[in-house]
Amino acid sequence: MKSIRCVEINDRLEAEKELEAIGCDSWGVKHMAGKAVFRVLKLKNITPTQANILKQEMLANGGEGAVARGTINHSVERTDMLLMGTESQYYKVCSKLKIQPFGLKELAEKIEQTLANLEPYRPRVMECRGKALELGKRTLVMGILNLTPDSFSDGGKYNTEDRALEQAHKMVEEGADIIDVGGESTRPGHQPVPLEEELRRVIPVLEKLVKKIDVPISVDTTKAEVARQALEAGAHIINDVWAGQADSQMFKVAARYNVPVILMHNRENTEYDDLMADILTFLERAAEQAVQAGVARDKIIVDPGIGFGKTYQQNLEVMNRLQELKVLGYPVLLGTSRKSMIGKTLDLPVDQRVEGTAATVAFGIAKGADIVRVHDVKEMIRVCRMTDAMARRNIHG
Repeated sequence: MKSIRCVEINDRLEAEKELEAIGCDSWGVKHMAGKAVFRVLKLKNITPTQANILKQEMLANGGEGAVARGTINHSVERTDMLLMGTESQYYKVCSKLKIQPFGLKELAEKIEQTLANLEPYRPRVMECRGKALELGKRTLVMGILNLTPDSFSDGGKYNTEDRALEQAHKMVEEGADIIDVGGESTRPGHQPVPLEEELRRVIPVLEKLVKKIDVPISVDTTKAEVARQALEAGAHIINDVWAGQADSQMFKVAARYNVPVILMHNRENTEYDDLMADILTFLERAAEQAVQAGVARDKIIVDPGIGFGKTYQQNLEVMNRLQELKVLGYPVLLGTSRKSMIGKTLDLPVDQRVEGTAATVAFGIAKGADIVRVHDVKEMIRVCRMTDAMARRNIHG
């Protein structure tokens, strides 16, 4: 019996598998896979000259380009642009753009890099001062250890050394791949903690923790001096909710100790010109600052900052468009555990948000998250394993 179905193909690897499944020969697989992967790319703030040439080349190769009214006659100074085409069409267009003036060579290289970043990367190991994180094979779980009296979810529960160590051991036994230690609450309306107090909370616990658990430990701080002393005490990763923007020395510290750094999107207000474009620009700029300071590019992780500088609706939109972070080419960490987005959706208090957290974790993994930061390690480990079995099987199965 004849049948027709719509095949969902998200990347070149999936295209190759579908072509192989119908018995296509190896030459055909190689040359047709790019034609099966359709991409819509949004370019921001390009000149009418660039847009017109790009649109002409896309049309000549069977693709399409949409621009603002007034672009063709140069009555606007700048335009955003939507490009629509297959990977094969993009690469043909880019090869022509590279011999053009008007900054088109650089634009073509950026398009090619973006396309490459959208392909799933093979599992790789991120070295963390003698510890290893294997990225891409499965979702990694970061357990939250707040050494604070005022964190929104578990403030005061683990702010003694004995209770902190006990909780860290518990999370590792439950399967946590990373323990994230923080000495300052970042909840909305939190009171800033002086340097000396944050050090008093964090360093003694870290000194004991590094001797007793085998997984990497990240220090959740915006202060370069806290990061430095934490690394001296044996920490392995810096997790900065201001992506190095709160302390200009943060990236120099990360570079000096050659450690991975997690860059989270954050801002003081919720006024955006283009939500995802603004987030991507912030993270890309922070990553470049880190690289210029000496941080290895393969030791950068990005975080969209759910709950930080975003309204309820903006948080939901970021979740829905999380896969757009892949264009940056860095592993993605997602932190949604017990957050107000869940509380507002389900109308539930902090201690009743485990199912809502599970939904965001599963959805985030399906959208490309590599690491999830959670309070409820045992439950979220199960969610991750089940979601990985479905979401990652086409890549690494």
